[in-house]
Amino acid sequence: MGELAVRELPLFPLPDVVLFPQEVLPLHIFEPRYRMMLRTVLAEDRRFGVVRWDPTSQRMADVGCCAEIIHSQTQDDDHSNIVTMGQQRFRVLDIVREAPFRVGLVSWIEDSGEAGTDALEELTAQVTQALHDVVELTGKLIGKPAALPPDLPELPRELSFWIASHLGGPVAEQQQGLLEITDTSDRLRQEYELLDHTRRQLAARTVLKDTFQPQ
Repeated sequence: MGELAVRELPLFPLPDVVLFPQEVLPLHIFEPRYRMMLRTVLAEDRRFGVVRWDPTSQRMADVGCCAEIIHSQTQDDDHSNIVTMGQQRFRVLDIVREAPFRVGLVSWIEDSGEAGTDALEELTAQVTQALHDVVELTGKLIGKPAALPPDLPELPRELSFWIASHLGGPVAEQQQGLLEITDTSDRLRQEYELLDHTRRQLAARTVLKDTFQPQ
């Protein structure tokens, strides 16, 4: 039996954290309301929603990612360390209650797009090359060989989520935008622009380093 299109889901707003599908997210649960949420979730289907909380605007994002608990360990003080993995994305339709913890009515989000088309395959290849170039140039600049993981996703959708989750720097707002995109090609195109810009900057810095390096 498939997932219901709409369901109630406990929500865990996290400041400037954006979870993506298939990303591992460890969490330390200590607030009483979230300890209660954890007990409830563990007794049911081990899933809750991670949603970015913007500390500046004091607002919760409209789109989040469902987290499934894959490991949980409770300490003597009733605090818990859990390991979660991102599953489906969702859109928050309504908040059905705030206490003892926030619960939202959510609808699942899936990517649309051009799965299996030549254009998507070509775009994926360009993004993958740009990613390799960025890692290689970074390695040259820091003087240490750098490499991508051997299990880097090959499928366009999964690759786009992997790249989005591994963007460096203060990019929570940027990541939130990538999480909300519902077309794989659009997400990959935005990532290509980011990677290509980074690649050009790194290439220029590498030239400068080579030029001024003592012989």
